[in-house]
Amino acid sequence: MANYKKPEVHVLRESLTELQYAVTQEEATEPAFNNVYWDNTQQGIYVDIVSGEPLFSSLDKFDSHCGWPSFTQPLESELITEKVDNRLFATRTEVRSKDADSHLGHVFEDGPQETGGLRYCINSASLKFIPVEEMQSAGYEHLLELFTDHQ
Repeated sequence: MANYKKPEVHVLRESLTELQYAVTQEEATEPAFNNVYWDNTQQGIYVDIVSGEPLFSSLDKFDSHCGWPSFTQPLESELITEKVDNRLFATRTEVRSKDADSHLGHVFEDGPQETGGLRYCINSASLKFIPVEEMQSAGYEHLLELFTDHQ
């Protein structure tokens, strides 16, 4: 995605839902347990709703009982940027997509210890899910090898 150029604000407002815009561009948080992917168990990848950057895999998704999709790691650490977030009376680590600079959620150190202890707590509104069966037609065929041993 080296040639990615973030669309103008008016284009984003037209192409995203109100919630998707609020989450990705204004750092809002969607309601827990009332979002599309928190309990999704299908195999596939999760991409940035703004740019299409592949960010997370269902292979790294787990039920953290927090009400948002949770992952132990991104597909590639270079696709995620982190920054200190001092809002809400606590210091947290915000997670953003690298190319589109979309707000995704936060990363916490209370994830499964056997996979490194991280929990990427991500807003569904910042993501689009691409099921394994659609990955090739959607242009993500290079990531299909991740699922070879898991189908």
